[in-house]
Amino acid sequence: MAAVLLTADQIAALPQDFPRWNLVAGKLRRELRFADFVEAFGFMTRVALVAEVMGHHPEWSNVWNRVTIELTTHDAGGLTDLDLQLARRIDGFAG
Repeated sequence: MAAVLLTADQIAALPQDFPRWNLVAGKLRRELRFADFVEAFGFMTRVALVAEVMGHHPEWSNVWNRVTIELTTHDAGGLTDLDLQLARRIDGFAG
């Protein structure tokens, strides 16, 4: 199924619907901190498994206990329903 671009109204509602995320340069961005590298890497592993099943992969980086995630759908040219689905899953893993 093709990703569906978000409408202007959906994008405007992102701060209320996804309060842990910021809209930065047209991407959903979240920064997380963990107790240590192992916990951060374990979190990334859980997200990676879900992302692979979805066929939708985040832009992310890890430095010791910090993970930065950016979501966008490159082939659709912006934020889509897939980004929101993955953000919800990430929020569930992050607590």
